Amino acid sequence: MASASKASIALLLALSGAASLRAQAPAPLRLSFVDAVRHASGASVDTAPAAVTIAGFRSDAAGARVREARAALLPNLAFTGSWVNRTFNPQTLGFKIPGFSLPSLVPPFNAYDGRARVTQTLFDLSSVSRVSAARGQLSAANAERTAVIETAAQNVALAYARAARAQAVVEARHADSVLAAELVGLAVAQQQAGVSASIDVTRARTQLADAAGRLVVAANQLDRAKIDLARALGIDPNTSITLADSLSAQLGAADVPADRGTAVTQAVATRPDLLAEQARGRAARQAASAISAERLPRLDIEADYGFSGLRVPDAVGTRQVAVEVTLPILDGFRREGRRAEQEAVVRESDVRVHDLRQQVSADVDGALLDLRSAGAQQQIAVERLQLAAQEVSEARQRFRAGVAGNIEVINAQSSLLRARDADIDARFAAVSARIALARSVGSARTLH
Repeated sequence: MASASKASIALLLALSGAASLRAQAPAPLRLSFVDAVRHASGASVDTAPAAVTIAGFRSDAAGARVREARAALLPNLAFTGSWVNRTFNPQTLGFKIPGFSLPSLVPPFNAYDGRARVTQTLFDLSSVSRVSAARGQLSAANAERTAVIETAAQNVALAYARAARAQAVVEARHADSVLAAELVGLAVAQQQAGVSASIDVTRARTQLADAAGRLVVAANQLDRAKIDLARALGIDPNTSITLADSLSAQLGAADVPADRGTAVTQAVATRPDLLAEQARGRAARQAASAISAERLPRLDIEADYGFSGLRVPDAVGTRQVAVEVTLPILDGFRREGRRAEQEAVVRESDVRVHDLRQQVSADVDGALLDLRSAGAQQQIAVERLQLAAQEVSEARQRFRAGVAGNIEVINAQSSLLRARDADIDARFAAVSARIALARSVGSARTLH
């Protein structure tokens, strides 16, 4: 009796300590499915997943390369100033005056020069094509960023669905434990009434211990699933998360056409990975055109104005205006090699685009098949769950009436456990299929 009192006191102290820790811990983050997907889509740049943030930086870098390529077509302005102290041999200039000998060395003298120089390209088709190629790379980078957002939204949605599934499993295991405890009480009452053997109580307690073990495992899996969800969101894994949505039939809906043909058409038009590859192909073609355009003449104008003289006070203004035409002839066939390289990139991109189009159709078809299968599984699982619950009720009544042992109750209890798991698996399969379908058509960002 004293030991029982000590155990009760220890339990109360442990519970009060746990309550104190909960009071000191920060409030858990209540997270809905929609909020999780929106977060993964980069709604908040400061806390977006790392992959989304990095993709944004790559897009910024591609935009900077457009400005870099455009600089070849814009004016260049430079200011220069110099001071020179030099000597030179005037005989090296080639002047010869009959009867007069030039000195072999001019004494040191100073020369000052300061000027402003402006250059402007008037015609350069190669630079124009390079700007177009850089813009194509920017379009590809933006599409790749969208593809990364789609992948992040899919990953977060699946992580949320797994956490919701783990939470449903915990609830199911808790219900199993409650039922097992009730059956233990029933077995003890039947034994005390003298209508059942002690082995029935042992069996019931064994089932209760098994249910408790399953509940511990399920709770651990839920904690792990929440850590995975936090990592997918790009937040601190120690963040306490409370799921606002359960594993319901409505979870994971998106703006996706129901018809297969319409879904494939939308996917081909909007899938960001396909759009990115198409943009890369266009950029590669523009780069090849830029290399070919290097054979064409280039026209530049240059002008400078400044002051020069032997002394700063004596400096006088000088100017120069020049128009330059450049016609490349031969560069050791380097240009041909660069163009062949770009043409290989173009052909590779064409193959990728063709393969991605086929992959789009395969993704849509696979997701639709999984969705139909999950719908059929849900109907079967609901019926199976109802029948299993009815079986437990009838077995309990037969055991209470003394017309059967509790082995029937235990078998029915096991059937109910499997039926609950099958129902959870069917709901999770349906949610996963809806998420996969949304991703297959490029609409993972619209999941809700």
